[in-house]
Amino acid sequence: MKEFVKAMDGLPWIVKLILALPGIDGFAWGIYRLVKGISSNNMTLIIAGIVWLLVGWAVLWILDIFTLLTQKNVTIFA
Repeated sequence: MKEFVKAMDGLPWIVKLILALPGIDGFAWGIYRLVKGISSNNMTLIIAGIVWLLVGWAVLWILDIFTLLTQKNVTIFA
């Protein structure tokens, strides 16, 4: 699981931005948050991952794009 987190963290910024587009974001970054939470035993990240899987495609992708544009990384609950 830690390899998946390292792989997602190591992606180029433009690929992260593409993964944050509507429809893709809920799955890609939701799974990332869920796996990162499980591997680090962080309940907040696990809950955030589940929430991102459920509603990330509809609303939360905006937060990911905003943080990627301002900080070059997905940082909300991650």
